[in-house]
This record gives sequence, structure tokens and C-alpha cells, in this order.
Amino acid sequence: MDAFEKVRAKLETQPQEEYEIINAEIKHGGFVYYQEGCCLVRSKDEEADNDNYEVLFNLEKLKLDQPFIDCIRVAPDEKYVAAKIRTEDSEASTCVVVKLCDQPVMEASFPNVSSFEWVKDEEDEDVLFYTFQRNLRCHDVYRATFGDNKRNERFYTEKDPSFFVFLYLTKDSRFLTINIMNKTTSEVWLIDGSSPWDPPVLIQKRIHGVLYYVEHRDDELYILTNVGEPTEFKLMRTADDAPAIMNWDLFFTMKRNTKVVDLDMFKDHCVLFLKHSNLLYVNVIGLADDSVRSLKLPPWACGFIMDTSSDPKNCPFQLCSPIRPPKYYTYKFAEGKLFEETGHEDPIIKTSRVLRLEAKSKDGKLVPMTVFHKTDSEHLQKKPLLVHVYGAYGIDLKMNFRPERRILVDDGWILAYCHVRGGGELGLQWHTDGCLTKKLNGLADLEACIKTLHDQGFSQPCLTTLTAFSAGGVLAGALCNSNPELLRAVTLEAPFLDVLNTMMDTTLPLTLEELEEWGNPSSDEKHKKYIKRYCPYQNIKPQHYPSVHITAYENDERVPLKGIVNYTEKLKKAVMNHTKNTGEGYQAPNIILDIQPGGNHVIEDSQKKITAQIKFLYEELGLDSTTVFENLKKYLKF
Repeated sequence: MDAFEKVRAKLETQPQEEYEIINAEIKHGGFVYYQEGCCLVRSKDEEADNDNYEVLFNLEKLKLDQPFIDCIRVAPDEKYVAAKIRTEDSEASTCVVVKLCDQPVMEASFPNVSSFEWVKDEEDEDVLFYTFQRNLRCHDVYRATFGDNKRNERFYTEKDPSFFVFLYLTKDSRFLTINIMNKTTSEVWLIDGSSPWDPPVLIQKRIHGVLYYVEHRDDELYILTNVGEPTEFKLMRTADDAPAIMNWDLFFTMKRNTKVVDLDMFKDHCVLFLKHSNLLYVNVIGLADDSVRSLKLPPWACGFIMDTSSDPKNCPFQLCSPIRPPKYYTYKFAEGKLFEETGHEDPIIKTSRVLRLEAKSKDGKLVPMTVFHKTDSEHLQKKPLLVHVYGAYGIDLKMNFRPERRILVDDGWILAYCHVRGGGELGLQWHTDGCLTKKLNGLADLEACIKTLHDQGFSQPCLTTLTAFSAGGVLAGALCNSNPELLRAVTLEAPFLDVLNTMMDTTLPLTLEELEEWGNPSSDEKHKKYIKRYCPYQNIKPQHYPSVHITAYENDERVPLKGIVNYTEKLKKAVMNHTKNTGEGYQAPNIILDIQPGGNHVIEDSQKKITAQIKFLYEELGLDSTTVFENLKKYLKF
């Protein structure tokens, strides 16, 4: 907490335009490792708030355009540090290994690394395990050593193309886990953290529909899994020398409509970070006496930011919302209390309101919404509304802090986040009820949310806008076809719009991996007919449409540019035909495709993208954007 106060005080002395978010930071031993400028550096923990640091590696040596450090791992005895380095316009990454000595030197570099972890063998030699990613598929695990005994060998290859592999080191460093997963099924192998050359041990062979994740403490495995009824996550445990599923004992169950966000393991406690009925909770389980303490977190909070602290006495984390920067909290086990960061209170807490609402979908299901607006706003029906939606893969709608969202609220906008089926906000079943041949549930939920907002006096169709990115484009595009009169304008980023043709093209890197989300139209006629019912590209027709602004990326491997271009051209033709048939006086919508260079899928902090989208929304609604762009300059470097 003292360190945070020092950093915050330093930031407050700088102009807002110079505010930067540190990309990656890790504490190990008495040092903090982080990025400073274009360098990987370290400093003593107590000096982390000043400029007294040691440069370990200059990122400019990689000759990349604006590189940043995405992840850092330090070898157990601090002989080496490994860092994954990326650029904003590409998903490709390079892992560099730096030898820590009087004159730090790069020992090795590996391209296309996804996850990586250090362990130490019986002879005190550091071993780096890492996964190699090719065409967005991560199937190979390697292990490497450095110094006099240098080697690099492939350790494991996953044969099923629908699965991917990632590595995780248990909190106590006892085991390195090899996690082999697809969207619905997982399998975990254990590598002894002190004997990494021994063969790995299988916990449980993959069973279709069974997901599980593993932590370790005091000779026991703690397993977060959906096995059994109901098929929601529950916590189980077993001895680490008897890991098979028949030995798993139920330890803790979640309430209905609960999403497990994360789990953290400590010496005497297990901490669960939960979302229940659209509100955040922390459950602290005492492992000595199996006691449970459930803490309801402040209602303004919409998301967790996890901390990698190794302090056994405290559990630190941050809370955030789309319009409020992260705030630090610490649960102290000895006191059994939650402490929040003290100091300056963000004024947004008094100038804005956050509401938790529900909409009734056409099948009677209640769909949660999170709504933000200014406290002193009058005549909300005349205010502009920006609706957010995703609804896929069991992933929650992103509700991290975004300066431009806060600026919109300050300028009188209403923000509404619709947690529709297909996402994960209410647990695994919420996702199941919105995928495959239930995908139309998500569309019905979105329609119900917007209509409910209008009925309750939040804006009106001529002032309503919708935004989505990636797979959220499916529901946004489907709504433009089925109920365009609900919307005035739409912004899409790297949107998935041609579901049918994409899922029939098995040469694309993610098609096989995503069959359990969208179905297999190539071999299943039922899936093909169902996808045709909602696929945005397939259902374009001559009719009135809202104005649409699409941001696409030239070399995006996840959502190919070709599908977005085809959608845009077909939509423009439909608009043109409708305009001709409607006659004079009809104001045709604007259809804009903005193709950005680069190969990343979504560039969240792109100033050019943010500026273009806000400019588009204000122009379409006929609003004065002078104030909003003046305020935006405080946060973005123009």
C-alpha cells in the first residue's frame, strides 16, 4: 500500500497526458522487474518509485515497432529472467532470456512463444519450459537450459488440432502444469518442480465436457472443475499422489448464477474471486478449519485485476469499472478484514450512477444489464445511449476502465452493458444456453435489453448506438438485420460477420477449435441451417439500416479481412437498393470500413481508432463533439 501511494503521488505530479499504464511487472526476491521506456529493468523493491534502476535488456535490439513487454518470469535463483515481447499491431511475440550478472546479456531468444515458466532441477540448473504458437495454434511444449549445458528440445506435442496447450506454475512452485484444453474439455499433466526431467504425471485423461484447473498446497491438489451435477464450477481436492478423478472429494460449491473469475492459493487460505448475479464477491476459505467468509464488494465494481503477490499474509487485488480507474484492496488474513486504498476519492463516484437492471427475454429468462449515467442527468429519454454486447465463448463482456467511456458519461451519455447468453457472466450454463443451436437466445436477449432500456426511459431509438468487437459482431450484425429500427448507429471492431463461410473453411487457423461454439456446417446440415438463420452476412437484405462504422485490421489472423470486406460490400449494395426504392427525401445510412495496418486482432488503446469511432457517433447523432475531444486530449497523446 505504501508503494502504491508513492507511485500515485508521482503520477499526480505529472500532466494527465503523460499518464502511462505499466504493461508488466513482477516481484522476485528483493527486486521488481518491469519495463522502463524501451528497456527491461529491475530495481530494489524499496526503490521502485524512483529512477534508480538497472537496465537488463534494450528492446530496440529486436528492431520491432514500438515493442512492449507482455509477460516476465524470473528463474528461481535469479540467474536468468525471461520476458515475452510484442508490438501493438501484431499477435506475434518473442521471448528473450537474459543472464543476470554484472553485465546482463541476452542468452537466447525464441520466436512465437505463448506461455513460459521456470523450474529448477536436482542439480540447481534452471530449466525454461515454453509453448510454441504457430498460426494461432499452440500445440508444442519445449524445455531449454542455458550456460555451459545449453539445450532446447521439444517435450510434448498435442495431436488434436481442436485443443491448445498452455503452462501454469502452481502458486507454491511445487508443480508445473501442462494444460491441454479446448472450449469444453481439458486435461492436465504435472511436472515435478524439483525433477523436471522425470516423465509428467497425468491427473485425469480428458473427458468430453469436463473442464478442470489445478492448484497445489501441502501435498494436496485443489481442483476447480465442472464435473458432476450441476455442471458449474466447484472446488474439489485430492492427495497429489492419487490425482485421478475417482479420488476427487467435493470441497466447496458455488451458488447458482455464479461465475468463478479466479482462484488464488495461500499457505492457510484459498481465495475465490466470484461474480454472482452481476455483483462481485470474494470468498475466503480457511483451509485449516474449512471456514468460509463471503465478502460482497462495492456495487460500483465491475471487474477484478489480479495481483501476483507472493505475500502469504495478504491477498491484494484491484477493482475497476468502465468509467472508474482501478482501486487497490487488500484482504489481511490475520485481521480477517478487507482494507481499501485510502487517499483521494475519485469524483466519478459522486458524479455518476451505476444501476443493475434486468430485461426479460422472450423465453422469460432474465438478462442482467449494467448501466452508467451522470447523477445530475435530467430527461434521460433525450440522452444518447451506447450499448455494449459480446455474448460468446463463455467470456464476460469487457468492463475494464476505458478513459473514453468515462468521457462519454461526463458528456451526458448513458452506457449500457448487456450480459446476454453466450457470455459467462452467470456461469457455465449461461454460456451453454447461448452457443451452437441456441445462439439466437443471445440475439433475443440483446433485443430485450434495448427495448427494456427504452421502456424504462433510457434514451430512444434515434439516439441509441451499439458497439461490439470480434465475436460480439455476430449479435450486433444480426440485430442490424432483424431489428434495425432500434438503432441509429453501430461501431464494430474486427467483427466476426460471416459465420457460415468461415466455419466451412477448415484451412483457417481457428475453425476446428471453434466448432463447439458455432457448430460444424460442413458435416451437420442442422448446424448449417441454424447458422443461416442468424449469420449477419447471410441475412443482409434491402431495408433500412443504422449507420455502421467498421474498424478492421489488414493482417488479422483471427477474423480474416476478406469476410469483413465482403460483408461491407453486400451491405452497401443493400442500402443502395433500398434507397432507390424508397424515393426522394430518404436519408441513406453511412457505411464506413476503416482498414488499419497491422496484424493484431483488437488494438484497445489505438488513439486513431478511438478518435474515429467517437467522431462517427457524434456526427451520426448530430451532437457537438467539441467538449468531448478537449477532454479526450487529457488522456490520449495526440
